[in-house]
Amino acid sequence: MGSETAQGLPEDALRELADRLQGALIMPSIDGYDQVRHVFNAMIDRRPALIIRCAGPEDVVQGVNFARTHALPLSMKGGGHSVAGSAVCDGGVMLDLSSMKRVRVDPEQRIAVADAGLTLAELDRATQAHGLATPLGVVSVTGIAGLTLGGGIGWLNGKYGLSCDNVLAAEIVVADGQLLTASAEQHQDLFWAIRGGGGNFGIVTSFTYRLHPVDTILGGGVSYPAEQAHAALKHYHAFARDAPDEVSTSASIGRDAGGRAVVSAAVCYCGPLEEGERVVRPLREFGPPVAGDFVPMPYAAMQTGADGGFPLGRRHYWKAGFLRDLTDDAIATLLRFAADIPSPYSGIGLQQMTGVASRVDPTATAFAHRARHYDFLVLSQWDDPADDDRNITWTRALFEAMRPHLEDAVYVNDLNDEREEGHDRIRSAYGANYERLATIKSAYDPSNLFRINHNIKPA
Repeated sequence: MGSETAQGLPEDALRELADRLQGALIMPSIDGYDQVRHVFNAMIDRRPALIIRCAGPEDVVQGVNFARTHALPLSMKGGGHSVAGSAVCDGGVMLDLSSMKRVRVDPEQRIAVADAGLTLAELDRATQAHGLATPLGVVSVTGIAGLTLGGGIGWLNGKYGLSCDNVLAAEIVVADGQLLTASAEQHQDLFWAIRGGGGNFGIVTSFTYRLHPVDTILGGGVSYPAEQAHAALKHYHAFARDAPDEVSTSASIGRDAGGRAVVSAAVCYCGPLEEGERVVRPLREFGPPVAGDFVPMPYAAMQTGADGGFPLGRRHYWKAGFLRDLTDDAIATLLRFAADIPSPYSGIGLQQMTGVASRVDPTATAFAHRARHYDFLVLSQWDDPADDDRNITWTRALFEAMRPHLEDAVYVNDLNDEREEGHDRIRSAYGANYERLATIKSAYDPSNLFRINHNIKPA
């Protein structure tokens, strides 16, 4: 390691840390440092003092202890898919769990024990080999850890709930370096908090998930004529509002080559296929659609369907909230702004939370926003840094115009960092559960070591 030091740390402390690790200690001068610190959002350009490529929970313990002892900022990277870039810290310790990818599926008990470095695609691949699945998100390159800790809204939420609703236990390293098991039997307060409270309470190294029989589903999407955009959104809203639990839906609004707002609707139906054909008929016949269809497909194909729209290397800026009702005024606002989208890669999404996920008691887990509503997301992405101002200005303007229609709530996984959002927005992400979360935070992390996130300050 030579005479290399980090943040004024003595060389012997770094050498001792390296000797204790099963994985690798990566310093800024080492080849591969830049590759590891880069994340999904190209607007994030932070430089950790050191990166620990964790081989297992023991390395996570070493990293937590080192950061606490030397008063260094601490961040954790799983999939690195957060728009806020909270996987990477400046001048501190970054724990990279992306090499931790063990997964064990018990098809008889219908459970999976999954390391926190897995992506959605990797966990789906293991469970689908047995015709099983647990609810995850909608972009398969996302890491399971951040998604689950924030709630996890995906294609199975209507029938089987959110990702966090299907966590049976978790192994978690807390601020004092202990590796704990959080479950309904052990550390129940911590178990409650990590199901929607984000990464505020420690670093989860593995999850135990409940699995469900999911194999072939009826899925896909359709796009409607631009001249029917307003009517198409009203039709979609009526369909989604009354759809059975087996249906989870989303709508997207973009701009065509002629500058007109266009609407698409996507569906995942996880019930009997013949019944699914009857259920989706209203979406298939309206318009009629100019492209797309709903067809039987493997569930994993539905999970990867959106991946092409999220390549690495683009710049991202998002604004979000929960939307209960698609009124005529809300639709008119969305379509007016959609016609002026500055980037061809950007869009407006309405991912429905419905069915089982919407009926859970808001206090049963830390995820408080239980209702039949939409995760409204203005998802701006572009390539050239010179276009930052134009895209950010458009995103903020649309969000402000939509504020009167939104609830005082937001999906924590959609948030930018606190400097951009403000702490009131962070509180809104946790809703009525914030004070209880703050009390639990004070028990497990009184010094707020785990603060590079959508932070809950200790009570």
